[in-house]
Amino acid sequence: MKVLLHMCCGPCSTYPVQELMNEGVDIQGYFYNPNIHPIEEHTKRRENVEKFSKIKKIPVIYDDDFRQTEWEDMKDMGDARCLHCYSVRLENAAKLAAQKGCDAFSTTLLVSPYQKHDLIKELGEKYAAQYGTTFLYRDFRPGFRQGQQMAREMELYRQKYCGCILSLPI
Repeated sequence: MKVLLHMCCGPCSTYPVQELMNEGVDIQGYFYNPNIHPIEEHTKRRENVEKFSKIKKIPVIYDDDFRQTEWEDMKDMGDARCLHCYSVRLENAAKLAAQKGCDAFSTTLLVSPYQKHDLIKELGEKYAAQYGTTFLYRDFRPGFRQGQQMAREMELYRQKYCGCILSLPI
């Protein structure tokens, strides 16, 4: 099975990639995260996805779209920001998975205990139906700590926030 895997960052990619590879999945990585701010943070995360993908020998498609103003304009929208953030990334992943002839798509966001899994799953399934593909849902959260340890061993940059400019530590 070929899966387009949306990759939010290197550390969150470690455990899902390991698990999917153990299942014999052919992974096509996809780095698309216009929500990550500031630009220096976006660059660090991209570089670490590059580093990780070289270690694991997986191909990655990079889309360096960066929309700071869009996210700044959403500062008073509360949870609607998360809905928009997930929607933008998952819709693009679903569309690309269909274009590339992948059997399914998924996201490394599913490893984080800090993300809204029900919403990610709901949106993934919605966009899968819209673009004629399948959303591969896996609850990777039990491997979160193991993945973080793997990231330390690979000397990957480990950030302290999701990427949203409003969650940026002061």
